[in-house]
Amino acid sequence: MNRTLYSCLFYLALPLVALRLWLRARKAPAYAKRVSERFSYGLPVLKPGGIWVHAVSVGESIAAAPMIRGLLERHPQLPITVTCMTPTGSERIQALFANEPRIQHCYLPYDLPCAAKRFLDRVQPKLAVIMETELWPNHIHQCAKRGIPVVLANARLSARSAKGYARFSKLTAPMLAEMSLFAVQTATEAERFRSLGARPETVEVTGSIKFDLTIDPQLLVRAAALREQWQASERPVWIAASTHAGEDEVVLAAHRQLLASYPNALLILVPRHPERFNAVLELCQQQGFATVQRSSGASVSADTSVLLGDTMGELLFLYALADSAFVGGSLVPNGGHNLLEPAALAKPVISGPHLFNFLEIAAMMREAGALREVEDAEGLAEVVRQLFELPQDAQKMAQAGLKVMQANQGALKRLLEGLDRLINR
Repeated sequence: MNRTLYSCLFYLALPLVALRLWLRARKAPAYAKRVSERFSYGLPVLKPGGIWVHAVSVGESIAAAPMIRGLLERHPQLPITVTCMTPTGSERIQALFANEPRIQHCYLPYDLPCAAKRFLDRVQPKLAVIMETELWPNHIHQCAKRGIPVVLANARLSARSAKGYARFSKLTAPMLAEMSLFAVQTATEAERFRSLGARPETVEVTGSIKFDLTIDPQLLVRAAALREQWQASERPVWIAASTHAGEDEVVLAAHRQLLASYPNALLILVPRHPERFNAVLELCQQQGFATVQRSSGASVSADTSVLLGDTMGELLFLYALADSAFVGGSLVPNGGHNLLEPAALAKPVISGPHLFNFLEIAAMMREAGALREVEDAEGLAEVVRQLFELPQDAQKMAQAGLKVMQANQGALKRLLEGLDRLINR
């Protein structure tokens, strides 16, 4: 399939795109808002001539934040337009940069030739930076036509995605050849990009910027103070974060088993997607767990068994409240989520077996003794129980995780140097 055929199919699929938006809006009403932006109409006032950064959703927005701050520092005269595709991503971007007047934000229009042209005519960036794996042939082609260098930052490419790209090589090979820099996380992924058509001189292994996560020291102080306020300093507290549909039941079953040995154990349960907050609350209540919603601001009492993390932008703080951390998206075949966030807070990290989005990071942590993997509720309950009972082992795991983080830092500096070369050329 070449780009012309791809564009024709995209135009023909617009009724399905509209239907998908409508279905999503039924669960998350924010999808029904700002629809015109998705076609490059009704865009907010945008200063042209700066840097355009695209982060598809929440995870990529958080990963992009240190890079964006670095760009603001290094290029004080340039506006930065940050785009995303989801309402939760949009909320995160606006919250992260609320006090930064040079950050402008809108949804990225769909990858239609006319929408991509209108968007680039408005923004006129000197440089386009796409986070991780979100590649759009028409947006990239329109940039290439205008001489705008396109960078794939913190680039990832799993074996499964590479197979998908190879299937449509007439579309993907020319697109990859039009790009100026692939700042890739690992040598294996660099080889995949080259074999799919990226020009060898454009591919650089810079490492993962997720290792360059800096933790505000006040975060752990605030968390300790809140636990004291709850009179929970001595209580065993664990977190199950970024859970997907099908995982909450497993986590709650593990918590029930844990309560048999530790009747005062507290679970902090944080669903990945806000549209699931209510369903997970109902599930906790149906199963008879005394549940407090974090969004209510209510205090956790001795009777509380589950704290539902139904707020946005607080995940690091919720990790800081716990003694050990299970990272979701890994008991179901979703590929896992960022294992380094709890590691950076010196928490022992637990996951399920499905970690194909983080294979290298998981391997490093496994090798260092910083990660325990489980298959089911029994396994999860057993590992959390062991970590409660053997604080020295928990401490060893936590320190091993911190060492992995520290040994792999520097990707952000390498990435920013690559971006500077393209802006200044």
